[in-house]
Amino acid sequence: MALMGDREAFELLMIEEADAWFEYADATKGLKQGGYAEIEPWAWARLQQRLRAIRARRARLQPAAEAA
Repeated sequence: MALMGDREAFELLMIEEADAWFEYADATKGLKQGGYAEIEPWAWARLQQRLRAIRARRARLQPAAEAA
């Protein structure tokens, strides 16, 4: 039972990671040079923040999956 929960948790984290990348792409696509220069640093920082949080949650799941 716990193994299935861990698998589902990993899948949800993969979906969340993809969502973070899509959010970055949506924020930066179609911008002119001036708008891109304003928005891209914010979008990149937001992406990095989300990816760090996902990696931290994935690391917490790792020991539990190895113990099972």
